[in-house]
Amino acid sequence: MSGTRKSYNDEFKRQTVKYIQEQTKTVAELALELDIPAKTLHQWLGKYRQFPDEPVANAERIRELERLLQEQEQINADLTEEIAIVKKAVHIFSKPKN
Repeated sequence: MSGTRKSYNDEFKRQTVKYIQEQTKTVAELALELDIPAKTLHQWLGKYRQFPDEPVANAERIRELERLLQEQEQINADLTEEIAIVKKAVHIFSKPKN
């Protein structure tokens, strides 16, 4: 089960990491596409990753933001309902007593 071990220079590794960061695919998908083990790509990412090259939105980040948005919308709806109740209570208790 021994095969020839491929060796890559630093420039190739940097370019590969930059390519990975520009994609919306997972590392596993790109590993298959590039015929490089995913573990190797993860090691390269750890060493050569530059955060300014990160895509603005990846699928995981979009899901996280959608979840946060839903939570905020629920909080907003709850607060709107509470304000309506408080307004009704103020209206009831501010009427003059006869």
